[in-house]
Amino acid sequence: MIPEKSFTTYQHAADYILARLPHPVDVAIVLGTGLGTLLDAMDDKVEIPYRDIPGFLLATAPNHPGKFIAGKLAGRYVICMSGRFHYYEGYDYSDLATPVYVLKLLGVTTLILTNAAGAINYNIHPGDICVITDHLNFATVSPTRGNNLDAFGPRFYPIDNLYDRDLRRLAMDCAVQLGFSLKEGVYFYTVGPFFETPSEIRAMRLLGADLVGMSTITESLTAGHCGVKVLGLSLATNYSSDRIEGMDGSEVEDVAERASAQFRQLILKILSAME
Repeated sequence: MIPEKSFTTYQHAADYILARLPHPVDVAIVLGTGLGTLLDAMDDKVEIPYRDIPGFLLATAPNHPGKFIAGKLAGRYVICMSGRFHYYEGYDYSDLATPVYVLKLLGVTTLILTNAAGAINYNIHPGDICVITDHLNFATVSPTRGNNLDAFGPRFYPIDNLYDRDLRRLAMDCAVQLGFSLKEGVYFYTVGPFFETPSEIRAMRLLGADLVGMSTITESLTAGHCGVKVLGLSLATNYSSDRIEGMDGSEVEDVAERASAQFRQLILKILSAME
């Protein structure tokens, strides 16, 4: 029998966080690999470890500290997730809806999702920052499966504009103002933690995928359910497995570190340009 999701669980977690936030927040950022330096630009910083939040999840992925960090970036009060959650850590997909539902209850209306991804498209190279236009979810991930919580959203909901068009245009414009351009692409979700086979990558490319990764989809789908706008940004950190042999993830951190300054600059520009 499928256990029912409880609105009360999310509310308790949100109440705990709200009691520790000095200012209201309407923008949340999930910090992917290489974007931790963004926090160096944050003022009035408040840290809330996940382990202290009632009913919340615990991050187990390497280099994911596991805490909310709230403060002021580019003149706007925001809350950041330093450490996200993945299916490969052992969580059920319904568990992975928790962070976004809690953010919704904090007052978040816009969610910026960042990640490190493999480059499938031949025109995307390590170091490129890409705006996610859409995704392919052949893993049948469904974080909103089970009993529907009407307080968040309807049982059936559209996701044709899941990666908000206006936010995508804003990101592209901000990059141009900073003197560089962004790539655009479709993100293919895989469960991990293993990388993909060359044959799988070739199939993904034929299906229209430009990037591949092991995160983001549960967050964006949950955001779509509860009416939170999403901007998805992928940092291409490696070529896909049909273009490079013996991937072990070591190149991900190296490329992310080299691209972190530009990525940070872009996020700050977007925040300052948001209404």
